[in-house]
Order: sequence, then C-alpha cells, then structure tokens
Amino acid sequence: MTVLDCGGRRLDLSRPAVMGILNVTPDSFSDGGVFLSRENAIAQALQMVREGADIIDIGGESTRPGAQPVSVQEEMDRVIPVIEALREKISLPVSIDTSKPEVMRAAVAAGAGFINDVRALRDAGALQVAASLRVPVCLMHMQGEPRSMQDNPRYYDVAADVADFLRARLQAARAAGIPPERLVIDPGFGFGKSLAHNIELLRGLGELKSLGAPILAGLSRKSMIGKALGLPVERRLHASVALAVMAVQNGAGIVRVHDVAPTVEALRMWHVVYPAG
Repeated sequence: MTVLDCGGRRLDLSRPAVMGILNVTPDSFSDGGVFLSRENAIAQALQMVREGADIIDIGGESTRPGAQPVSVQEEMDRVIPVIEALREKISLPVSIDTSKPEVMRAAVAAGAGFINDVRALRDAGALQVAASLRVPVCLMHMQGEPRSMQDNPRYYDVAADVADFLRARLQAARAAGIPPERLVIDPGFGFGKSLAHNIELLRGLGELKSLGAPILAGLSRKSMIGKALGLPVERRLHASVALAVMAVQNGAGIVRVHDVAPTVEALRMWHVVYPAG
C-alpha cells in the first residue's frame, strides 16, 4: 500500500510521511494551552503545512499520563471549528485524534479524512461508526487507561504482546467492515510502557510489518527521552528527530511529530540514502 485515500485526499506512503501534531487542549504534556484558540490552532497548522507535513492530526482531549477525560461536547467544541477552517485552507489530509464515535462522525463530516484512535476502536460503537465513515483508521496499542497507564506497566514480551493486541484489533476492524487498505497500526510508545519497554519495542518495530498494515510511530518529545537523557520537554527536539529516523529505519511509514521542519529534513536525507527504504 503506497497511498491512503483520506476522504478524497491522498497520503503518500511511498516515502516516510510526517504527521504534524495539533493539540487543541489546555493540558497536553508538551503544548497544552498553546493552540487552544481557533486562530492559534489554524496558524500552527498552516505553519506545519509550510514546513512539509503530509497530514495534520488534531486532538481535543489529552491522553498524557494522568489526563482527565472531557465530554463529547467539549471535545467537539475544540476540534470541529478548526477542522472546518482547515478544510478550506489546506489540501492535505486532516486527521482526528479521538476515541469517541460521536466526535469521529462530526469530524469527518467537518472535513477530516483519517481517524487516529489511541483506544483502537474499543469504545462502544466506535467500530461500527468508523466502518461507516469510510476513511482510514489508526489502531493504537495502550495498556490500561491514560490516568493510570504508567503506574506499573508489565509485559511478558512487549513486542509480541503488542503484536498480538494489534492483530486482534485488525481482525475486529475487518470483521466490522473496514477493509485492510484503510487500516494503520501504532504500537503506542509511552502508553503503558516503561523506558525499557519503549526501547525494546523500537528495536523490534519491524516485527509488526508482518501484520500487513502501515505503521505509525509517535515518539516526539516523549517522556522516554527525559528518562533516558534527563532532558525537559522543551529540550527534546534533537532526540525526537533521532527517534523518528530510527522508527522509519525500523519500519514505520508515518511518524507523528511536534517539530515538523527538522523531522522532514532528516527524513528527506534518510530517503536520499535509502531511496528504496
């Protein structure tokens, strides 16, 4: 699969694709509150487009460790005006980062062409709604819930356990009527995983290619960098870019990042050296 049809807009996966993160939230771990206003969010999206992003991922509910849930209406109030504005302003696909089927439906109606679900369509009704919307869906692995997922994560074999979970969710999605060409998987770095788990998972990322779906990896500014290098969030740029390149080297087709321009430049250079990668 080299192209995803995102509601009529193309996401080319013949080379590594960069998904720009746009958190329209007050409490996301890295940029909470920065893009909460509609004007700031739109300006940031346009900046990421200029920097070479291939898709913009808009989220209205933080999933950081300890995050508190928000209502359906509050989440929609945050994201829908931004999606509607961007539909007219950019030609790139827009992704909605949500687990709520009501938000999925409203976001796609507003112009989103990709669903990015950290719960892998496990919320009630999510499978059926996602199937009816006929856009690509990313299924992510998460152990536990955002409020408690980092308390004491445990695995028998993290790579094998994550692969087993994603295999089961791919089967569930296909059984619900979502065709394979609309499915993407994400191992969920930092979601119910220790530093050792994240490192092992990154090293074994290529094993997930056997599942037959494009791999999305989100490592940008994650706490694993802080734990490994002792760096605060605002100083994790270089390590984030390095991790993005490692993820692509190990099999990721899409990387989800806060810092678009440096990641795009690094991956373009990688693609020059490894054009068939």
